[in-house]
Amino acid sequence: MTTKGFQIRSFAMTSVLVGMLSVLSGRLIQVQFLDRKHYKEKAARTFDHPETLSGLRGKIVDRNEEVLAKSMPVTSITVDINHMRDVKVMSSTVAYERVSSMEGWDQLDAVKRRARVAAERYDIVDLATNHPESLSPEHVCEMGIERAVNVLARPLGMRREELMEKIKKGLGDRKTGEFELVADLPDDVASGLREMVDQQWIEGFHFKGSFKRWYSSPDLASHVVGYTGEKEEKDADGRTTYTQVGKFGVEAALDEYLEGKDGWRRYKRDMWGMKIPGDSDCLSPPKAGLNVQLTLDMAVQSIAEEELDAGLKEFVATKGCVIVMDPKTGEILAMASRPTFNLNRLDNLVEGGRNFATQAMYEPGSTIKIVATSGALNEGLVSPQTSIFCHNGHYSDGVVSVSDEHPQGMLTFEGVLEKSNNIGTYMIARQLGMKRFYDYVGAYGYGQKTGVSLSGESSGRVRNKGNPVDFSRAAYGYAVAVTPLQVATAFSAIASDGQRRKPHIVKSIIANDGTVVEDYAPEVVCRVIKPETAKEMRYALTKVTGEGGTAKAARVQGFEVAGKTGTARRMNDAPPKIVNGHRVKSGGYQEGHYTVSFAGMMPAENPSFVCVVVIDDPRAPQLAHLYGGPIAGAVFSRVATRLAEHMNLTPTEPVNSKLAEVDKKSERSRHQ
Repeated sequence: MTTKGFQIRSFAMTSVLVGMLSVLSGRLIQVQFLDRKHYKEKAARTFDHPETLSGLRGKIVDRNEEVLAKSMPVTSITVDINHMRDVKVMSSTVAYERVSSMEGWDQLDAVKRRARVAAERYDIVDLATNHPESLSPEHVCEMGIERAVNVLARPLGMRREELMEKIKKGLGDRKTGEFELVADLPDDVASGLREMVDQQWIEGFHFKGSFKRWYSSPDLASHVVGYTGEKEEKDADGRTTYTQVGKFGVEAALDEYLEGKDGWRRYKRDMWGMKIPGDSDCLSPPKAGLNVQLTLDMAVQSIAEEELDAGLKEFVATKGCVIVMDPKTGEILAMASRPTFNLNRLDNLVEGGRNFATQAMYEPGSTIKIVATSGALNEGLVSPQTSIFCHNGHYSDGVVSVSDEHPQGMLTFEGVLEKSNNIGTYMIARQLGMKRFYDYVGAYGYGQKTGVSLSGESSGRVRNKGNPVDFSRAAYGYAVAVTPLQVATAFSAIASDGQRRKPHIVKSIIANDGTVVEDYAPEVVCRVIKPETAKEMRYALTKVTGEGGTAKAARVQGFEVAGKTGTARRMNDAPPKIVNGHRVKSGGYQEGHYTVSFAGMMPAENPSFVCVVVIDDPRAPQLAHLYGGPIAGAVFSRVATRLAEHMNLTPTEPVNSKLAEVDKKSERSRHQ
C-alpha cells in the first residue's frame, strides 16, 4: 500500500469517526439541553408519584351561624393496574410477608427492617426474572395480591372472596391505568388503612382524599343553598381528575369564594419501584375555601316551608312559594319553593330543580296595582280620598276595553285598592300616563333581575310598545310577567321609606379564623316614591284586609296587616299541536285555572317583614271562587301569626280572645 493510499484511507476512517462522534455529540446536546424538559418530565412520571390533596370547601351557614352545608373528608382507594402486574413492585409485599415472620424481626429498627425487606425483594425479583420455571413473575404478583386481600378485607368490611373478585374483575376489564376499589371511606377508617398499607409494604393501592358535601337540613332552603357536582379535567399527565364545583343556588353563585385550592404530595420510587422515604419537601398544602353566611333565619325558613306545604295540601296545588324579607335592609329571611328536592340525595331534580321564587314568571294580577296607584299618589294627581268613577263594571274607549267581575260606581282611591277594581285602577293609570306608568314599573324593579346572589334568576318581562291595550292590561296585572322575588322587592319599597333596596341572600364572607372578608351591607337601588307616599299607601293597603276588602283571610289577631291580593288567569302551557303538518302553539288562557297571590306586610304602620305567597293552579274544591284572598291570604295569615311570635312583635291592635282561641284550635287541627 502506497503512502498516499494509506493517507486517503486514514482520512476516510477519521472522517467517518469524527462524523459519528459529531452526531453523538449533537444528540447529547439535544438530550441535555434542547429536550431536557421533556426527558425530565418523562423521568418524573416514572419515578415520581403525585397525590392530589383536595382543598376543603367552605361552609354555608345561616344568619345565626347554624351550619347548612359543609364538606366531610372522605377517601377513595384505587388499584394501580400497572403496579399489580409489575413483579418489581409486588415483590415488596411478598418480601415483607416472608421476613416479618422471621425470628428477631421485632428487635430490628426501621433502617434494618428496610434493608432486610430490600434484600429479600432482590432475591425474589432475581429468581422470578432468571428462573421463571421456579417462581414466575405472574405467581409473585398473585401472591402479592393475595397478601393484600388478607390484610385489607376485614378493615374494609368485605369478605376475602368478595374483595379478591372485585380486584380481579378490575384487572380483567382494563389493561393499564387505575380503577376505583372503594369510594367515600370515612377519614378515620382511611387513615388506619393507609397506616396498615405503609407498615406492611402493601403495594398497588392509592389513597385519594377528597370531600363529600353534606347538608344538615337537606329538605330546607334547597333552592337557596343549592348543591355541588364534579367537573372533569385532565392533569399534566393526561389523567382524568374531578373537582367539586357549585352547580346551583348559593353553591354555584358563590363558588369562587367557597371552593378550596387543591394541593399535592409527591413521593418517589427507586429503580426497583420501592418508595424512597424522607421526601418531605415535595408537598404543597391545600387551601381551604371561605365560608358564606346567609341572611336566612332557619327558624323563619321552617315556618315558611311548613305553612307552604300545608297550604298546597289544603288548596290542592303542587307549585308555589313563600318569601319573607326584611324591608329595611333587603335581607331575605326565608325563601321556600315547591316542588323541591333533597340536597343529600339530589332526588326529584327534574321536577323540583327550579326555584319558583326567582325563576317562575307569571302574570301578577292585582298585586301590580300598587304601581299605578302609588305613582299617581306620588305625583300629586290624586289623594287617598279622591273619587274615581268605575263605570259600573265595564269601560270601553276605542280599542281599549276593561271589565270587572264586581261592578262598582264611585269609589275613593282607597276604595279602588280595597275592592281591587280593575277599571278604577286603569282610570288612575290614565291620569299618570303611559310613559310615567312604565317608568314606575321599572323603578319598582319589574322587567329586570333583582341581582340576588342566586343562580338562574329570571328577569320577568315588561313590554312598552306604546300599545294602549297593553297599557290598560298592565295596569291591573296582565301583559307583564314577574317573579315572586320582584313582587317582594316592590312591596318592600312601600313597607320601608319608599326606597327600593336590592334583595340579598348573602350576609358576609368569612375566613376560617373568623375574619370577615366581605360584608354585604344594605344597598339602595333607587327611590321609587316619597316617604309620605309610602305611608299613605300602607294605610290604603290596610283596607284590603279590612271587613270590606278582598283579603279578610290574611288578617292576624292583634296586628294591622297591609297588603294586596292577586288573581290572574293561567296561560295555556300545553305543548304545541301539529296541525296539517305545522307546529302550532297552544295560546290563550286556561279556563278555570289561576295563579293566586298575596303580598303583605306587618305591622302595617312600621313593618318588620314583608311576606309574599304565590300558589300556582290551586284546585280547592271547598271554595266557590279561586281568588288570592282566601287562598294565598290564608297562608300569609298563618305564616305571619307564627312570625309575630318568633320575632316577639308587640301587638298593635286589641286581641279578641275568643277569636284567638278559635284560631289556635283551627291551627292545631290543621297540623294534626
